[in-house]
Amino acid sequence: MRQSLKATHLLASSLLALGLAYSLPATAVEGMFTPDQLPEIAKDLRKKGLKMKPEQISDLTGFPMGAVVSLGGCSASFVSPQGLVVTNHHCAYGSIQYNSTEENNYLEEGFLAANFEAELPAAPGSRVYVTVDVDDVTADITGGLSDTLVGESRYAAIDSARKSIVAECEEDEGHRCNVASFYGGLQYKLIKSLEIKDVRLVYAPAGPIGKFGGDIDNWMWPRHTGDFSFYRAYVSPDGESADYSEDNVPFTPAHTLKVSAAGLDDGDFVMVAGYPGRTSRYTRLAEVENTFSWRYPTDETRMRNWIAAIEGASEPGSDARIKYESRLAGINNYMKNLGGQMEGARRVGLVERRAEREAALNAWIAAEAPDAGYAEALVALDALSAERAQEQRSSYWYNNATRPQLLGVAQRLYRLSHEQLKDNVDRESGYQDRDMGRMKQSMTAMDRRYDAAVDKAEWMMFLRGYLAQPKSGRVAELDMAMGLTDDMSDAALSATLDRYYASTVLGNLDTRLSLMDATPDELKASADPFMRLAVALYDYVRQQEAASKDRAGRLAMLQPKYMEAIIAWQKDQGFTAYPDANSTLRVTYGNVMGGSPRDGMRYDPFTTLEGITAKETGEDPFNSPQSQLDLIATQDYGRYALDSIGSVPVNFLTDLDSTGGNSGSATLNARGELVGLLFDGTIESVNSDWDFDPRTVRSIHVDSRYMLWVMEKVDNADRLLEEMDIVNARGR
Repeated sequence: MRQSLKATHLLASSLLALGLAYSLPATAVEGMFTPDQLPEIAKDLRKKGLKMKPEQISDLTGFPMGAVVSLGGCSASFVSPQGLVVTNHHCAYGSIQYNSTEENNYLEEGFLAANFEAELPAAPGSRVYVTVDVDDVTADITGGLSDTLVGESRYAAIDSARKSIVAECEEDEGHRCNVASFYGGLQYKLIKSLEIKDVRLVYAPAGPIGKFGGDIDNWMWPRHTGDFSFYRAYVSPDGESADYSEDNVPFTPAHTLKVSAAGLDDGDFVMVAGYPGRTSRYTRLAEVENTFSWRYPTDETRMRNWIAAIEGASEPGSDARIKYESRLAGINNYMKNLGGQMEGARRVGLVERRAEREAALNAWIAAEAPDAGYAEALVALDALSAERAQEQRSSYWYNNATRPQLLGVAQRLYRLSHEQLKDNVDRESGYQDRDMGRMKQSMTAMDRRYDAAVDKAEWMMFLRGYLAQPKSGRVAELDMAMGLTDDMSDAALSATLDRYYASTVLGNLDTRLSLMDATPDELKASADPFMRLAVALYDYVRQQEAASKDRAGRLAMLQPKYMEAIIAWQKDQGFTAYPDANSTLRVTYGNVMGGSPRDGMRYDPFTTLEGITAKETGEDPFNSPQSQLDLIATQDYGRYALDSIGSVPVNFLTDLDSTGGNSGSATLNARGELVGLLFDGTIESVNSDWDFDPRTVRSIHVDSRYMLWVMEKVDNADRLLEEMDIVNARGR
């Protein structure tokens, strides 16, 4: 038996070193699969426990996929015929923050609309995207490109083709279209989505429920976080996508998810449908080394200083702090993730494993495909990866030194003034007519996300990091325009920045909006110090952009060849390659499962209500509402207890493959019923963005039973409970 176990372990280790999808008993299933790949893995889906036909979940416009939506950074799903959308509390956090004030601090107190009329507009720019069609457009993007077209010219040709396809698609008014790249540009797909622009906040539990555990528990297990909230999608009275209006009506989705009150138990089949953001599992060694030896450690220090700057310039509970709570949450989340990434890379030997994989691929190419052109492409790709890493280092501190919000506004306005001189089709992405609504909403949202004192504190911190660099790491245009010197004192730097904030007019919303129609000459004549700085930096920024496009064009030539080799290599060994995550709809599946991420540590698959009281301190972030504590003390579980644990399950673990962007994803049982929402991974899992380790990969979900229990028992959200189709409910 011992020899057999050793053989199994060696097989698993070998496959992991190669970064391949594989299936062994009681191991996580690697792969964030595109819906069209599901028939290929139908046998394993049924073996794992799926009760639906795999072909059914390949249908984007059918059930259940037709109920799954994107929020443009998070995932969500429809749970009622009246456009009710459920997602994570942290995904709705920006809208909760936007609507909060010192007098009505919904971040702390929570929010529940008493009726449709009381539902609040979400933060400007909030969207619900319903995918309605996906088409392969590879031939239209790269099919006619000559191999002699390289660098910036190749980038421009691809960019032009993408814009043309998108423009034609968006002639269908009310839809947002995107041409997404898969397998490093080997394949392109046109994603067409209904764009719902009137999104309203319906319900968010109190912060001590929705963020219970805060940054202390973030990425950790055991977890007891009620990470859920509800939006509602609205459309015009004739059912069309429309901006906010009191005349608008709730959207009627083609499909909705039933919400299970019975949930899951240990070992049950589970799948997630959502829009994972980015993974880097095919990244070359040079970029891996640069990321983990330099960028991540540097980012971690910068994040720590950034948090200190914001907190030092704003009192807890003040209007300034409320404006920056969403940013603080994001920075804290990223900083803790970085720590997990670096520890995970060290634990699994990521750099060594990537080197081993590349050596194995090279050996296969030499033996099986010596004349395919793969070897030459990989040599050039590695050189480009090293070049990109060097550029990233050289521009890092400048990019941070130019972060203040009003400088960003000035740069966008000045760029817009130049782009508007061109025909719409020739403008840069982000400055076309299709982008103007989003830009106006961004300018508007800034009013609830900007404070001059905090912005100055951030800028001071970033400039100090920039000025600490040698002259070779600085930009002469920035130094000259701002009068920055090597020996500049804090007092002198502070006085310099004070002049910017004292003289600017860009803090006024009406001014920002009016300048969207300004000409380059009008903005050049502006006395606003931020605009003058934007003008001074414009040519340098364009030079950097041209160099970036040249690298992107060369990458677009080499990366598809690399991925072609990867796919052929894996196919030769009997495996199906899946594309890196790219914010498009994916399905991942597995089982409810605890784990043992390291020696002597055991993770149970469920946490309970009693775990909340065990953590309770009465102080943030462990300060539950008293009404909730009273219910737990009397064991008032209602109809939501799980017999095997003797309590209401709060959060649960699965072995699903996920990443950022999966937040808010519908967690479904074998029949496609909603049993929870994915909201996090364990700290040991975060390195799976780069390297999949079945022992440590665990995703954290908020259980539908806890969601329903909080809604019914704590917040009396009866209106919403009646609106949803709750199934498998036991008697009260």
